[in-house]
Amino acid sequence: MTDDAYKERTGRFAAMLVKQAAWPSVIVLACDGFAPLVVAARGAFQAPLAILALLVAAASGVAVLVLSALLIFDALLFRLMATHGDEGAGGAAVDDVLSRMRLKPAPPVPRPLDERMAGTRRLLGRQRMAFAVFAVAFLMAGYWMPG
Repeated sequence: MTDDAYKERTGRFAAMLVKQAAWPSVIVLACDGFAPLVVAARGAFQAPLAILALLVAAASGVAVLVLSALLIFDALLFRLMATHGDEGAGGAAVDDVLSRMRLKPAPPVPRPLDERMAGTRRLLGRQRMAFAVFAVAFLMAGYWMPG
């Protein structure tokens, strides 16, 4: 992979991560902002299933926000990688930052870009699962509320 292709691929991946971290967070924050108003207006405290669904929605909403923060952190690390001339130097810079922050010990050889991207994609999958749980629980809470 040429240096320009490496930088472009890493930059595009970082930009995608920012978008994928932002939109679920905005939806979760908006829904959680309106939830107390809906609960108070419809008297959901009298419906135990609605309360349970709201608790599940709140817990999964927190998980979405935490995973989104981790995705933003990964996006920043990929942007750092993109500022270096090649994959080896970028990976070494990220490993150095992570070891200085005491988040990961410095490996003897930097991991390849594809391996790093695969790990971040797994994190993105977890965020999407948490968002799906949030959406279902939030909708079910509205279904079970007395009306």
